[in-house]
Amino acid sequence: MKVAIGSDHGGVNIKEEIKQLMTEMGIEFEDVGCDCTESVDYPDYALPVAEQVASGQVDRGILVCGTGIGMSIAANKVKGVRCALVHDLFSAKATREHNDSNVLAMGERVIGPGLAREIAKVWLETEYEGGRHERRVSKIREYEK
Repeated sequence: MKVAIGSDHGGVNIKEEIKQLMTEMGIEFEDVGCDCTESVDYPDYALPVAEQVASGQVDRGILVCGTGIGMSIAANKVKGVRCALVHDLFSAKATREHNDSNVLAMGERVIGPGLAREIAKVWLETEYEGGRHERRVSKIREYEK
């Protein structure tokens, strides 16, 4: 698995935690930035991550900003991306199993680094169930055509 990861200034600390987690898990990743705490614009990082996922350059993407909201809105503008804003373990698992989410968004001002690591680990390890859920995900894919 290869993952693209990005954050704005409000999510740079959790982004570094998730990079450390992926290293520990043996997951290859590409960091698209940012690496600062000075104000930057979240679409400048969300869109490149989402585009890499949509194009197949990477398997999944992870985005972090202050709330996760801006990143998830921007990422979901890219055709083929199913970005889920997650702040709990149940949703992290469910969005992979049921929605086949391919981008995860989190908010550094909403959750701490420990929970963010747990969410990312569950999301990265959980497979899509397909089955009854495929009909629903297929409707999204069909709409995007």
